[in-house]
Amino acid sequence: MSGKPVTSMSDGSGETLLGAVGRITVSIPENGPGEVLLPVRGGTEAFAAWSDEPIPRHSRVVVVDCMSARSVFVTPV
Repeated sequence: MSGKPVTSMSDGSGETLLGAVGRITVSIPENGPGEVLLPVRGGTEAFAAWSDEPIPRHSRVVVVDCMSARSVFVTPV
């Protein structure tokens, strides 16, 4: 990895996830990933979600970093 954040979708659409608001579907624990549904191309898609703090299921979050094509870093809204 180059160390640069990934800011666009892996399909080459150029759509960015930074700033996208989604809902946690699998709680994010203290030291591991959860899952978030994010709006993508007119629908929603599930992504692995990481955070500095535990976040419970059904919480609204915003994407603050894209770690890979299918993994994002989020913070509560």
